[in-house]
Parts: sequence; C-alpha cells; structure tokens
Amino acid sequence: MTAAILSGAETGRRPAIAPTGSAVLDVVIPVYNEETDLEPCIRRLHAHLVEQFPYPFRITVADNASTDGTLRVAERLSREFEDVEVRHLEEKGRGRALRAVWSTSDAPVLAYMDVDLSTDLAALGPLVAPLLSGHSDLAIGSRLARGARVVRGPKREFISRCYNLILRGTLAARFSDAQCGFKAIRADVAERLLPHIHDTGWFFDTELLVLAQKAGLRIHEVPVDWVDDPDSSVNIVATATADLKGIARLTKATITGRIPIGDLREQLGRAPIQVQAPGVAPSLVRQLVRFAAVGVASTIAYLVLFLLLRTFTGAQVANFAALLVTAVGNTALNRRLTFGIRGREGAGLHQFQGLVVFGLGLALTSGALALLHTMTAPGLPLEITVLVLANLAATVLRFLLLRGWVFRRRPATEMES
Repeated sequence: MTAAILSGAETGRRPAIAPTGSAVLDVVIPVYNEETDLEPCIRRLHAHLVEQFPYPFRITVADNASTDGTLRVAERLSREFEDVEVRHLEEKGRGRALRAVWSTSDAPVLAYMDVDLSTDLAALGPLVAPLLSGHSDLAIGSRLARGARVVRGPKREFISRCYNLILRGTLAARFSDAQCGFKAIRADVAERLLPHIHDTGWFFDTELLVLAQKAGLRIHEVPVDWVDDPDSSVNIVATATADLKGIARLTKATITGRIPIGDLREQLGRAPIQVQAPGVAPSLVRQLVRFAAVGVASTIAYLVLFLLLRTFTGAQVANFAALLVTAVGNTALNRRLTFGIRGREGAGLHQFQGLVVFGLGLALTSGALALLHTMTAPGLPLEITVLVLANLAATVLRFLLLRGWVFRRRPATEMES
C-alpha cells in the first residue's frame, strides 16, 4: 500500500500527500566504505525522525560496492530497526545508488543525505514539508542561500561558488546550490525525470535540478546549517572534472533536443497563473507587450494628427493638440487593456492623473522642439525625427508612472480607508 494522494483540483495546487500507514518518506544514505560513520549516522537520523517526523518513514542504506565492513554494519542496523533497509549495489556511484532506490521505492516523497550528516537535521522538516503539501516538486538544502550558516575551508568555499557561477552561465541555473548532499523529490516527479538522467556519479544532482528547472517544476530551497567534514573521501579534482564534462554533455543534449524538454514541461510543468479576478493586473511581461501595442497605436495617431494640424498651425500648437487627444485615448486603453481595470469607478481620477503624465510628456517633447529651434532652423523631417525620439523617452516615463502611480494596485486596507 502506498500513501494516498489528496485531490488538489479545488485549490488549483498539486495534490497533497496523505499518510495512510505505509512509509511517506524514504531517506536514502548512499555509502562507500563508511563502516565507521554509518552506525552513528543511522542512529542519529533514526532518533530524529522518530521524535520529529509525524508520519511513517523508511531509511534505506544504499551500499555502493563497499569493500570494507559497511555492508555488515548496514545489515545489522536493519535487523535492529524495522524501518531501516539495505540495498547493495555491485558498482559505485551516488547517482547510480539514488536511481536504484528511488525508482523502486513506494514512498511518495524521496530524499537523500550524506552519511557524514554535515547538514543539521533540523532542516529535514522544512525540506520535505513543501513536497508533502504539494506546494513544490523538489527541495534542496542550500549552503549559499540567505540565512544559511556554513563552516568550511576557503578552498571548498571557492570551488563551490565557482561551480554554481558556471552553472548559471552555461545552463542558466536559477538554484543556488547544486551539490549540497541534502535533497528531496516527489516520487511522481522522480518517475518522469530519472529516465532522462544519465550521470551515475556526483553530477547526478546537477542534472536532476537542471532538467527539473527546464521542465517548469518548482524547486524549493532551504538554507541549512552545514559543517564541513575534513575527513570526507570525496576527490575534489576528479569530481570537478567530471562535473565540467557533465555540463558540456547536458548543454549539448538540451541544445540538440536529445532530452525532450517540451514533453517534460507539458507533463510536469506548472502552468502560468491565469489572471481572472477583476482589477488584478497581468504580469509585467504581459503589461509591457500590451503597453507597447497601445504605444504604437498612440504614436501613429499622434503623428497623423501632428501632420494634419502642422499644415494650419505652428509646431508647438500642433504638438500640444495631438498629444492631448492621444493622451486621453492612451490612458483609457492602458487602463482597460494593459492594467486590467474595468468599470467607471476611478476613471475620472485616472484620466486626471493621466493628464499629469501627459503634461510631463508635453514638457519633454516641447522642450526638445524648443531646443531644436534654438540650435537651427529645422525642416519637417528633422522635427518629426526629434519628436519621435522625445516620444520614446516620454513613453518609458509614461509606463513607469502609469504602473507605479496611476494604476498602482493599492492594499485593501488603503482602499477601504
């Protein structure tokens, strides 16, 4: 029996996980020749879960072809604790161990941590909580996030930060720490992503996170307390070299389309938030697109009016009249289309504020015309060129004022007062 999935249709979120008696969380401890550290790790982790985790759990020791007494220690612990299991693999590789356990586990939330327990276990609850609730798809401990407290040497600190900078530059990674050995994932997400992850070693984490990000999944970061283990057996140079090769391979795979990012996004990705509530403005990108469309239409109307009026009046009068007419229409269109405001309530105030914005635009364009005429006797083509450039500057100013002042969303308490 596996944990049940609560329907999230009514809330619009992914389903939350409801414990039903079987293991809700499976924590994997990958080990290779760790006969000394394994027992204190399992005892400490088991005691923490018994005291702090409210649902059934399982601890799985994944032995990566150890050649010392690690397997014997793991089997003895599994006999002592009924919720400790052992998986023995004939080949090394942290990624290989995680794939083997995660792909066969019946727990709806899967996690892993390093055997040295460098990460404070107090972060385990915050790590898995957003996965249990359905809020997030993956969760990672981060030593580089704000609020993290880390004790480690300058060499490892430098290497870690450089590696994450490389990930941001090559793979556009938005997560802050790829290699912290403290992660969790929803089982339904792992089922989709694991077939596309090829690394069997330390780059497994990075590959998992990059694919999750590109698929549109939500990655939750938990700032952790982390103390470096000076006796760690990790070969930093070999690991860094393998990671750089992995970055090159993954970059090529995403560019060539070998990894079906589009299919993964369609299957797993979180859909953009659809704005439905009256008075709720669309996103900034959508606002910019709609504002630009309104701006193009307003500029064309302005130029037509200016050219028609310029044949009967001077440049300043033509500019004022054309700007005034188009400003009223521009404010009305932006109010409805760009910022999603319906109804007549507040329309008068918005038009008044729009006229103030118009005044600033008029000052900018008229000042440009006045400056032009003091410098030379321009012809009509030069006048139009200067006005177009001045209007571009006025357009940027108009958007900032419309968004930040005229159509700014006010808090409910402010609106009620």
